[in-house]
Amino acid sequence: MKRYVPGRRLYGPRPRLLLSLLAAGALVTSGAVAALAAPGSNNGGGNHVNSDSGDDDLMSSFAAFQDPRLSPSGQVTAGAYSAAWQHVQGMPVAPSSYSEVTTQPLNADALHYRDHGASNSGGGAGFSAGRIAALATDPSHPGVVYAGGADGGVFRSADDGAAWTPIADHLPALSVGALAVAPDGALWLATGEATTAFDNFLGSGVYRLANPATSTFGSADKVGGGELDNASIHTLRFDTDAGYLFAATSHGVFRRGIHDAQGTAWQKVLAPCAGVGGSGVACGTTPYYADIANDVVVQPGSGGKKILANVAWRSGAGYNGFYYSSDGGTTWAVANPLGAINPREIGNATFAYSADGSRLYVVMESPVLLNKQVGANAPATVLAGVYVSPSGDVNGPYNQIATSAQLAASGSAMALPIIGPGYQPGVQAWYDQSLIVDPTDPMHVYMGLEELFESRDGGASWHAAGRYWNFGLACFSYTVAANTCDGDVMHSDQHALAVSSWPGRAPEVFVGNDGGAYARPTAQTVPGWRNLNASGTLRTYQYYSVGAGTLPSGGDAVWGGLQDNGVVLSTPTGATYQGQQLNPSGQMAEPFGGDGGDELVNPANGCQTLAEYTDLTMQLTNNCGYTAADDGTPQAIINVAPEDPGPRFIAPFKADAADAGYWVAGGEFVWVNTKTWASTSGADWQNVADSGAGHSITAIASQNHVVYAPWCGSCNPGSAFARGMLTNYGGTWHQLSLPANFPDRYIQAVTIDPADATGATAYAVLSGFSRHWNVGPGEAGTGHVWRTTDGGATWTDVSGADGAADQLVDAPGDHILVAPDGTLVVATDLGVFTDNVKADGLGHWKRLGTDLPTAVAIYLAPSPDRKSLYIATHGRGVWKTAMP
Repeated sequence: MKRYVPGRRLYGPRPRLLLSLLAAGALVTSGAVAALAAPGSNNGGGNHVNSDSGDDDLMSSFAAFQDPRLSPSGQVTAGAYSAAWQHVQGMPVAPSSYSEVTTQPLNADALHYRDHGASNSGGGAGFSAGRIAALATDPSHPGVVYAGGADGGVFRSADDGAAWTPIADHLPALSVGALAVAPDGALWLATGEATTAFDNFLGSGVYRLANPATSTFGSADKVGGGELDNASIHTLRFDTDAGYLFAATSHGVFRRGIHDAQGTAWQKVLAPCAGVGGSGVACGTTPYYADIANDVVVQPGSGGKKILANVAWRSGAGYNGFYYSSDGGTTWAVANPLGAINPREIGNATFAYSADGSRLYVVMESPVLLNKQVGANAPATVLAGVYVSPSGDVNGPYNQIATSAQLAASGSAMALPIIGPGYQPGVQAWYDQSLIVDPTDPMHVYMGLEELFESRDGGASWHAAGRYWNFGLACFSYTVAANTCDGDVMHSDQHALAVSSWPGRAPEVFVGNDGGAYARPTAQTVPGWRNLNASGTLRTYQYYSVGAGTLPSGGDAVWGGLQDNGVVLSTPTGATYQGQQLNPSGQMAEPFGGDGGDELVNPANGCQTLAEYTDLTMQLTNNCGYTAADDGTPQAIINVAPEDPGPRFIAPFKADAADAGYWVAGGEFVWVNTKTWASTSGADWQNVADSGAGHSITAIASQNHVVYAPWCGSCNPGSAFARGMLTNYGGTWHQLSLPANFPDRYIQAVTIDPADATGATAYAVLSGFSRHWNVGPGEAGTGHVWRTTDGGATWTDVSGADGAADQLVDAPGDHILVAPDGTLVVATDLGVFTDNVKADGLGHWKRLGTDLPTAVAIYLAPSPDRKSLYIATHGRGVWKTAMP
């Protein structure tokens, strides 16, 4: 539930998910839109309030990135990303070398960044990384652990999580759905993260690395054909007795022989709506979110015969249910769970068997509760409950072993008296789910929702072993010496669990969440976790923006907004400002908590930044957010947000390129601020133009006070999708009449050519895909970069000749910058590209280097001296290269 509470910036409920979609062969369907933006779900043009979801703002975060990539029709045919990836491989290359910028550990609890109104520092999460979607331990190599980032690829640790190395940076997709170590020691990687919904972070299939302890993944390690290129994959399970590997995907359950030849296709064995599996389920009108498999497990002791799957859409569908097979996955039937489980409440569920197969545990989200979460009487949770079948039988009978209320009373920081109404355990049970049973004890269970819970008596009692935070607890104090809270805190939103079984070493439980990874021995009963992010080498940071400014002590202050990890400040070790030690320990800090959005930094003073929480909630600091006293005082960050009725979830704002004393921002309205760094409140913004009722500005640029502000509204792809552009070029505000050949797609970025002081020359960058891949209504057009030289009266596609090797890749465009020599630089979902206009003319693009990880390049910013270029990626942090 993405909400701003003064003095308390909530973690986790706000994962503004970027749909990496970096896949070879990814199929983007209208299901992502139809399911997340149900009819009538858009309130205005910018923020989705979905009838299928209780967490309106969380759904807005999905829509913020799905809308651009799926516009205008909501459907993109299979092969779009495959074709884009192949095109990139054949493009000419402009040599460039990248260096990673965000290599210091990120200390979310940094002592002097504890502004009471904006920061989460002091909450107890400690060091953070980006979201970890999958974990696996290597039984044959003691101390070897693998972690998969939501859009950051795979990292390996050879020392029990103390240090990490990326081993999959140049696959076609860095979005990780599942990891599993096979009996022969090979590491299987399923791309396409599935923790968020379905088909969100799409993947390029499954890969097998034969010697994972020493080698790295490459494209040649792909297993199967293109069957899973268009899927997100939640689970990989080995059925060693029967010799199969199962995958629970957004398109059903798939199976293959463990020892099949590498190119052998995956077999779809369970997809009720597609009529696969013999279930006979009538799905009705649910084509867009059909056959979503959330989990699949094999019952130990069944000789590999008994398989259980949860196939369900979180908001409810005719096919929702538990499905079981007694012949190794060849045929399936719908279970009829008896006892405490109500079959009508089956939504997204996760299973875990005890090692001997005698007990089956289930954590389950309720579509009934989810569909009630919009409105004044919305329930505070969507958790149906936690259950156990004491016999291990899929049909039960089941006993309920936990409710939201019981979990809240187990030491949770989400109890009503602590966190307040509307946000009790399981409020995001459709997003936060993980479950595992200690292999040595069938009564010892770990279960993850927003927090991590542990039971040592089969669910008779629970303990919140990984709390949301310490804020609100009686033990908490901003005064460090007075804070008596224990160490049972980790970052929120639990997605992955693994238990080690290394010879001669005590087993440990490993936990992955929106803030990285944590671990401790399974035998541990005292508070405390080992933070596996402390070295700063698990770098899966999901940035949305980047900006940089110089520091008086030397070097740059580099800022950026992250998914669920606030606004992060990176400075050189030993940097000072106004006599204060900004970074004595060589660490990044998180002065602004919660989520981070767009960013504006004073190039001449890196301690001055205007940062966004969400929805144009802008906050300003003039001293790097540094709170001089240990108790987080005095105030270092102030809210300066205007009241706008319809901003996008990530709303744009910029400084005028020629006048640093003139800021512009966009919601429904265009806002101007001339007080800039002297601003004290939202009243310092003036409303100067209206993009139109129901519209939301998607990008903004200003130069010599000439402003371009593209908008969408409705922003939902489909028959109601619309886009346009507002400008004051010529002296008065007006809507541009975009030409018929200008693509009907989301305008993701805009910039004005600095060589044209009149502001007549501007470039617009479009997301989505060209008409070659769009399906259904709407003219997608071609090209991703368009240019005007007459203030928007006419536009020309400068993406290159259709089909040429040096045409800009046909993949979602994200940002644009004009280098000092006039070279165009564009960030896309598949990397960074340049057009040296002076040397080659318009429309001749090159790939800017080849060593940038494949994670989405989402934002570009010049260094203060404009000699270097900062690139924010959504999953692998911030990188730097020479300015083209």
